Amino acid sequence: MTQTPSESTRLVLVRHGEPVGGRRFRGDRVDDPLSDTGWQQLETRMQTLADRGGADWNVVVTSPLLRCRNYAEAYADRYDLPVVVDPDLREIGFGPWEGLRHAEIPARYPDQHAAFVADPVNGRPPGSEPMEGFFERVARGLERIERNHAGQSAVIFCHAVVMRAACAWVMGAPMAAVARVETEYAAAMAIQNGKRGRRLAGLDNVLLGGE
Repeated sequence: MTQTPSESTRLVLVRHGEPVGGRRFRGDRVDDPLSDTGWQQLETRMQTLADRGGADWNVVVTSPLLRCRNYAEAYADRYDLPVVVDPDLREIGFGPWEGLRHAEIPARYPDQHAAFVADPVNGRPPGSEPMEGFFERVARGLERIERNHAGQSAVIFCHAVVMRAACAWVMGAPMAAVARVETEYAAAMAIQNGKRGRRLAGLDNVLLGGE
């Protein structure tokens, strides 16, 4: 399961599966663990990566939040891989929206919701994490992984908006691009950094054999 060093560094970001309680706004304050369905979604994703020959990891990296960390540590233990817990890869904070279902937001906070839809970067709810600071910490975390594991392959268990920010980071896209990237439960995204520089190598939202 372990890869030997090469001239390129590969990061594969995997979003967590469904947490207990289903779909809600979960940032860095609501820390629900995975549901049984969510655990199986990640098992399906990781088996798909293995079947495609893309699971020769040197290290497992994870957000500190339970919906990522619990599975990451179990996976690393299964294959005797080192684990790095990186707080910079936790989900963006959603302030007063945390724990609420998406359909509840327009009813409870109609003005905030309208501002967010119009401008997801500058129209974030009061008390939430600013997008600029979030982008900076995600980039810092990914660059640190590339630096510490140069020439290696890392699987990174993280979150929807973290993956969207990573996509914008690789592409040199503006922060508003986070609203134009889909990252479903157990989605996987690959970043390759080699002779041609950093490249987005793929984004997969489909769980083969899953729901």
